[in-house]
Amino acid sequence: MDKQIESRSLGTHDGSFHADEATACSLLLLYKRIDKDKVTRTRDPKILAGCDYVCDVGGIYKPSIRRFDHHQVEYQGPMSSAGMILLYLRDQGDIDSQFYEHLNRSLIMGVDAHDNGVAKLEPGISSFSQIVSNFLPIEYDVTSDEMDAAFFSAVDFIVGHLDRMHKRHLYISNCRAAVKESMKEGGYVMNFEAPIPWMENFFDMGGELHPAQFVIMPAGPHWKLRGIPPSMSERMKVRKPLPEAWAGLHEEDLKKVSGIDGAVFCHKGRFISIWKTRDDALKALHLALQR
Repeated sequence: MDKQIESRSLGTHDGSFHADEATACSLLLLYKRIDKDKVTRTRDPKILAGCDYVCDVGGIYKPSIRRFDHHQVEYQGPMSSAGMILLYLRDQGDIDSQFYEHLNRSLIMGVDAHDNGVAKLEPGISSFSQIVSNFLPIEYDVTSDEMDAAFFSAVDFIVGHLDRMHKRHLYISNCRAAVKESMKEGGYVMNFEAPIPWMENFFDMGGELHPAQFVIMPAGPHWKLRGIPPSMSERMKVRKPLPEAWAGLHEEDLKKVSGIDGAVFCHKGRFISIWKTRDDALKALHLALQR
């Protein structure tokens, strides 16, 4: 590339910002492709020409020269600069294919759709893009310095969010072996000796066809008996609800109805219940399966 290009720099447009270029910038920062003090917000083509990366401005989508704009007529794909940068990081080996798919489906596709005007807004639900837009200054008549400060506040928020998503994904992946081992037993319950994220791994490994109906695992100082959903997309439902008579009961009331001394709580939705000991949870399981 041109020797005049400043290494590890990024150019993106100035003025009002959106979630797509803020997320693109955050991804490049998180994976240490750029330096925060080398991010410039401008539409000046001469300045942009000297940037290592250019996102959401410039009219070029060409990863080989690190240009990632989606506004030109020549590009008719579904990605915004966020999706373009995510794909670039995968192709460069910074992100593995599994995390790429997870991040793309759980976040970036929504950012792309919002920026391209095809996202459907639902009352009472704030998308990630809407949350990022709340970092914009409330007043419209602000200085460029104030707008830049707001942009970098949004970037700091996004970097933290992406970092936590990555760490959570790694943790869930590290628990995969424990879930697989429990699934091998093939019974109506999966038992875990420690609290772990099980649902994502369970359905990723064919859980929809598995016979398990409940999960038993520690929950703080107690133990929980939790119903298993029919699928990941129906995670608020369960294959077999807990007894109707337990719904919404606490401690003594639940103890009287269930006959289990270690009763703590049963959710009114009958998908989860809490018990003092593992033996109590097993007793509850026995009663739930008898129905």
